[in-house]
Amino acid sequence: MPFWAPDIGIDLGTDHVSIYVRGRGIVVSEPSLVVLDRESKHSVRAVGDEAAFLMGRSPDRLTAVAPIVSGQSADFDMTEMMLKYFIRKAIGVSYIGKPRAILSIPCSLDDVARRALEEAMRFAAGGKHIYLIEKPFAAAIGTGLPVYDPVGSLVVDIGAGTTDVAVISLGGLVVSRSIPVGGAKFDEAIAEYLRRECGILVGKATAENIKKDLAAALPLEEERTVRVRGISQLNTSAGVVEFTSRQAYQAVKSPVAAIGQAIRWVLERTPPELAADIMKSGIHLTGDGARLFALDRYISESLGIPVLLARDPGDCCILGIGYLTENIQLVSASGGKQKRFEKMQ
Repeated sequence: MPFWAPDIGIDLGTDHVSIYVRGRGIVVSEPSLVVLDRESKHSVRAVGDEAAFLMGRSPDRLTAVAPIVSGQSADFDMTEMMLKYFIRKAIGVSYIGKPRAILSIPCSLDDVARRALEEAMRFAAGGKHIYLIEKPFAAAIGTGLPVYDPVGSLVVDIGAGTTDVAVISLGGLVVSRSIPVGGAKFDEAIAEYLRRECGILVGKATAENIKKDLAAALPLEEERTVRVRGISQLNTSAGVVEFTSRQAYQAVKSPVAAIGQAIRWVLERTPPELAADIMKSGIHLTGDGARLFALDRYISESLGIPVLLARDPGDCCILGIGYLTENIQLVSASGGKQKRFEKMQ
């Protein structure tokens, strides 16, 4: 039996949790959900994939809890319980020496929220060495950007709950901003548009499917249509409406504009030398939310800067954390904190 547990890296997202184990790669990628018994909050029935399967199929006494909201812990006990479950699933419990762990966080978290996540991680992993790495920094590494060189790189990491925008140089964040807008906001905007304009109620899964099929950051040249089934507000019975790509574009227009404004805000505060580097190398989009059709073209046309979408945008953060996990001396030498030239929130 090995004495020391392997080092691990965790991308803790609003919708998903991924775990990288040193020497093995990504071993866990599951929804960040916990299903509880209403009568006893400490009675956990399912976590991750099993919890997602039970959504909509369980009796009323069972309730689903999302411990992570906008990248931070909304329920400390549930966050600790969920992390403990995933860590045991990733590496087991047959170790005397506890693992060193790297945890991704949004760049806007205040000290209180950071300490809460660090403590939840410490209790879950059972070890003392917990390193917090900001998501855009990890995503930049996963994209292959020269984060430790004296060259400016602008990364926009669009997750489910937050969008993190950061200029990175010499191993640190120069200017950064995080906003509570992401892929989930696109889904909510589509569901709200259907309720307000079409008088039909749809669930999260339906809204997400519409986003993937129709939604775009710019109007489509050839309009497309889908039939949407939901519950009519008029008579609370099943209803069907025709939903067009133009309507989907109108629905997501506001959250898309918010992301563009956050990028502009960061660029306006970027030192001229680094801004010149960004004009040459472009803006790099990562995160699952970056898959929204034509989002890269929208940002490029709005700002006049080339925009590059990562090959596997949803995996950039965990791949970057995986690189740091394999080379943990890069974070252990600095206590797990990137240099911060200027912090903008």
